[in-house]
Amino acid sequence: MENTNKSLLPVKSDFIFKLIFGDERNTDILTSFLLSVLDIPNDELAGLIIVNPYTKKETENDKQGILDVRVNTKTGKVIHIEIQVQPVPEMIERTIFYQSKMVTEQISSGQDWSVIKKSISIIITDYDLILADKNYHHQFRYRTTSGVEYTDLTEINTLELSKLPHNTDNSDLWHWMKFIKADSEEVLNMLAQTSPQMGKAVGVLKELSADEQTRMLFEARENERRDWASRMGGAVRDAKNEVAINAIKMGMPTETIVSLTGLTHEEIEALMTSVE
Repeated sequence: MENTNKSLLPVKSDFIFKLIFGDERNTDILTSFLLSVLDIPNDELAGLIIVNPYTKKETENDKQGILDVRVNTKTGKVIHIEIQVQPVPEMIERTIFYQSKMVTEQISSGQDWSVIKKSISIIITDYDLILADKNYHHQFRYRTTSGVEYTDLTEINTLELSKLPHNTDNSDLWHWMKFIKADSEEVLNMLAQTSPQMGKAVGVLKELSADEQTRMLFEARENERRDWASRMGGAVRDAKNEVAINAIKMGMPTETIVSLTGLTHEEIEALMTSVE
C-alpha cells in the first residue's frame, strides 16, 4: 500500500487549525475539544458563536491582536485559542495582552462593571512553555498560594504538545492533543474511532489535505513565514556584525567580542580584515 503520510497537512499549523476548529460547520468539533480542556458545563457551549478574531483597538495607535480562534459561549463568556509551533520569546506577555483586551473591550464608558464576562485563553505550543513543570496541561487563575480564588473572570490554559506522553491516558484531552500533533494516517485512523467528533475532525483534515487550493494556500502561508524568518535572521546578523565592527574599532579583545555578539572567531577575524 502506498504511504500517504506526506500528503497530510499539519493540524498544528495555525492555518489548518483555523480551518478545522474555526469553521462554523465544525462547532461540534470545537465544542468537544473545549469540553476536554475546560471545567465548563456542556450546556454553556450550546450554540457557540465564532466571532471576529481581531481584538478591538481603543485608539488609532493602540496595538491590535489577532487570535487564531475566538468564540462566545451561551452566557457571553469569551474563549480565545491560539497555537504556536515556533517559540515566541514574549508568549506570556502576549497572552496577558490578549486577555486584557478581551476584558476591556466588553465594557464602554458609563456601563456597569457587571457586564464583564469571563475571558478564557487556551494557548497550544509545540515547545516547552511552562519550564517549571512536566505536565502538558496547566490552568492559571487569580488564586492565593493556598488556593483561595480572588475571581474566575480570567483563566489561561496552556497545552504543550512537546510534553504529551506517548502512552495514552485515555482522556479526551490526550486524544485531541494527539490529533493536533499527529503526523501519520495510522494514528489518525486510530483516533477517528474514539468519538464521532474526532472521526469528523479526521475526515475534515483528510478533505483539506486532498484539496489542491487549500494546499496551495498552506504552502503560500509557509513560504511567507519562511521569508519573514529569513529577513529577521538577516537583520539579526547585520546587527551583530555592526556591533562587532564597532567593538573592533574600539580595540576590544576578540574573546570579548565573541562573548558580546555570539559570532565565531572566524567571523570576527573576517570582519577585522574588512575593517582594516
